[in-house]
Amino acid sequence: MRYLFALLAFFVVLPAQAALRVVATVPDLAAIAQEVGKDKVKVSALVLSSQDPHFVDARPNLVLDVSAADLLLVVGLELEVGWLPTLVSGARNPKVQTGGAGFLDCSQFVGLMDVPTEKVDRSMGDVHPGGNPHYLYDPRNAIAVAWGIAGKMGALDPSNATSYQNNAKDFIGRLQSSIKGWEQKLSAIRGTQVITYHKSWTYLANWLGFAVPINIEPKPGIPPSPSHIVQVIGTVSSAGVKLVLQEEFYQANTAELVASKSGAKLVRLSGGTAFEKNETYIQHFDTAVTKIAAALGG
Repeated sequence: MRYLFALLAFFVVLPAQAALRVVATVPDLAAIAQEVGKDKVKVSALVLSSQDPHFVDARPNLVLDVSAADLLLVVGLELEVGWLPTLVSGARNPKVQTGGAGFLDCSQFVGLMDVPTEKVDRSMGDVHPGGNPHYLYDPRNAIAVAWGIAGKMGALDPSNATSYQNNAKDFIGRLQSSIKGWEQKLSAIRGTQVITYHKSWTYLANWLGFAVPINIEPKPGIPPSPSHIVQVIGTVSSAGVKLVLQEEFYQANTAELVASKSGAKLVRLSGGTAFEKNETYIQHFDTAVTKIAAALGG
């Protein structure tokens, strides 16, 4: 009897399980999902902010995460095509299979850029047939994504649907206020010429009004040759390019060379929210905008 009471007491003091187990492929989606779900969800990300989301090892611990998920959030547009199918297949979780009740492709909520108008083949580099998948580099797209996630969470967990909607509304309000402040902070440098290493900054350039005359990669995912680097340096100098943008997970030596030879400022940014360190989506963009402003004197 004493053992029975002790066992009951143990279960009484255990914290309540989260209503939904949410797994996001990238940390930006995880951070948005956490804002929408708050204490009703348990969120994890398969990719770290320090990793290139195109190339991820399908490790056994990631398979376990997917196998336990009630909701899988993906960027889509084949960003995760090299590794996610292996995880989903190994997880044997019917809820998060493509088309399953717990599968959500978040690209459906945004207006896409760089959508090819011709047939795509490997000679074009790592071109995504459905469009550029780096849409969360524009914080305005996170608004539609948050609403989409709230709707899916509410469908899977109707008893908390109102909470998800209210949380999304609160997050979007704070994000819109932040966007207004970021735009004001960078208003004086709209129209600035910038170049990027990988063609992943299209959405951010569109948001901030930056012009991108050339990329350091001659084609997406193709390392630059010495002759292309010479061409890039010449373009940077002749076009008056002020800024070189690159994710931190890429090697910096080529971008540093271009910047040093042309007089442009190199800004290396995290490839996504450091969700693993409890950084929020808004905090991540605050840091990015501050670095850009400092480099351009904004």
